[in-house]
This record gives sequence, C-alpha cells and structure tokens, in this order.
Amino acid sequence: MKRVFLIVLDSFGIGAMEDAAAYGDAGTNTLRSVYGSPAFAMPNMASLGLFNIDGVDFGPRTDSFTARIARMREASKGKDTTIGHWEIAGILSPVPLPTYPDGFPDEVIEAFTQATGRGILCNKPYSGTEVIKDYGDEHVRTGRLIVYTSADSVFQIAAHEDVVPVETLYEYCRQARKILQGRHGVGRVIARPFTGADGHYVRTARRHDFSLEPPAATMLDQLKAAGRDVISVGKINDIFAGRGITEYVYTKGNAEGIEQTMKYLSKDFEGLCFINLVDYDMLYGHRNDVDGYAEALAFFDRSLPALTGALRDEDILMITADHGCDPGYTVSTDHSREYTPFLMYGPNVQPANLGTRETFADIGATVLDYFGIKPEFRGTSML
Repeated sequence: MKRVFLIVLDSFGIGAMEDAAAYGDAGTNTLRSVYGSPAFAMPNMASLGLFNIDGVDFGPRTDSFTARIARMREASKGKDTTIGHWEIAGILSPVPLPTYPDGFPDEVIEAFTQATGRGILCNKPYSGTEVIKDYGDEHVRTGRLIVYTSADSVFQIAAHEDVVPVETLYEYCRQARKILQGRHGVGRVIARPFTGADGHYVRTARRHDFSLEPPAATMLDQLKAAGRDVISVGKINDIFAGRGITEYVYTKGNAEGIEQTMKYLSKDFEGLCFINLVDYDMLYGHRNDVDGYAEALAFFDRSLPALTGALRDEDILMITADHGCDPGYTVSTDHSREYTPFLMYGPNVQPANLGTRETFADIGATVLDYFGIKPEFRGTSML
C-alpha cells in the first residue's frame, strides 16, 4: 500500500532566485536569516541533507545525508501561496495573479458593497494585526467591513464576530469570490474574523480562504481520478478550492498539523497526504520575527524522528516549501522570491543530490510517477 506524505513548510525559502530583484527581494534568504538565531536547531533536517542542497553555503554539511535532495526553482511568475502550491501540483503560471498596491478599484468595491449591503473601511495594503487595531473601533461602531490586501494576490475581509457572525462573513467572502474573476481574479479571498473590545482586538482561528479554482488539471485531480486517496491537512483544501481532494481536515497551527499527520501515518489508505504547516509564514515571516521562525523550525525538527519512525516500507516523506518569507529582510514583511528545498525520504528511497530543478512541478510529477500515473503537465519525476 503506497502512501506519500508531502509536507509544505510554508515560506521556508533557501535563497534568492536569479530574478529576485525584479520582485524587490534581492539578497533574501529565509534559511540564512533563521540560521543565525540562537533558537535555530535542525539536526534531523541536516542529517537528511538540508545543508547539502545546492546554493546552501553554510551550516553542517554531511557526507552521509539520508534523503534525496534538490533545490527547487519556481518557473511561475509570482511568490505567493496559491502560485507556489499550484506549481507543486503541476500548474505553471506565466502571468502573476493580480495585486492591488493602491487598493481595489471602484468597480470591485461597488459590486461588493451592493452584494453585501455593507460599506467598507480601509481598502489598501495593510498588516492584518495593524488593520484591526486601526479600524476595529470604527468597524464595531458602524458595521462597515474592513477590506484590505497585501503584496499578495488577496482580498481580505476582517469583521468582529459580535458584529458579523462568522458564517455571514464566510457568505460575504463567497460573494466577493464571485465578483473577483477574470482580470480581477485574485488568488484568495480570505475571511479574517476577530474578537476583543476598545482597541484590543485579536484575530481568531476561524480564518477561511476562498481560492480561485485551478485553471487546469493538477496532480490532485489525476490521483483522485485514478482512485487514489488525496488527503488535505491544513489549508491545502482551500488553496485548491476543494478540487481533487477526497478527505480534509483543517488545523489551527503547526502543532496540530503535525498531530494530524501522525494520525494519518497510523491509518490505512493509498495515495497522498498533503500537509501545509502555516505558522512560519503567518506568525513569524510576515512579522520579521527571526527567533519565532527559528523556534518553529526547531519544533518541526524535533518532530521529525516521530514522523520518519512511523513510515511504513512503501511510504515516502517529502518536505518542501512554496516560496520564501525572509524574517530578517526588514525592507519588507512580504513573501520573498526564493528557491525552496526538496527532501525525499523513505525506507526504499536512495539518497542523492539532484541539483537544481527547473520547476516545482517536478514534485507533482514525482508523486504521480510513484503511483504509475503519467502527469498531464510539465514536470520531471525525481523518483
């Protein structure tokens, strides 16, 4: 019974790509930044071969790494969650998803206010924690929705749970998703519920993403069509708009994501368990918190022996990322255009350094190859 566990360490980049300057990211290196923190400790990832990957010129290299390793180059234009995950699953995006550094145009806002019957506040790029601090009181007083974006292709709606019930907020997001198509087809519409009072507001764990549907067949679609299980842990189900998923579970953070992965390691299924661990990006990268990011990576590393120890003879564990988010890059708190790591480990996996790959889609092709399925997309198996 073949199983693949594909873990995305959200935003764990390993160095700026050649075109990073065009994205404002010259010199970024998420791994290098966190490596300098006293909280950093990844001996198990080092044993797999993390520091032997092309371009990683620091850290404890080893002559006896135990994984199949590679440096992944993003062929798509972009550096966001949707583009990165889509490419892992086989979709290359030659045109980046739209972003709105000056806020959303009148045609979008007017259609949204008409659909919801509520006015809006903000409508510009903003930190998610700062926007509720600056606009929360006015939102509570007037009932107007806080609409904001970021450097990513996102339309975010923040609302107090006592003012707008969470299910109503989700419905507003569905309305926005219908509006935001075509040239305004942002990657994600995100519900950002919060609670608290008098300027002391906190975001809750009931965030929900409403993603653009993938424009072509993905690794997930092909696996499902072939009768294999496709299990989503974390926000994977949202990123792919539910397409190609046979079972899913949401999580509140990395610890729960690892806990759910351990549960699936003990279950019988044949196919893919696709996991996103989001804390690196959401809690630390976007807040320039180097030590927090480093500690979160150390926590994952401490969990690795339990994960690898639970693998069965025909299991494969893959570890990668979807983009960078260098917490040490104080010019910005946005994602960074970086190479990502790829490490593949299992009882029957032969260690090797596969150099630098031309696309994240090689990961999707590798998964399909393991199940004897020919990919319907550009990508070369690393099996």
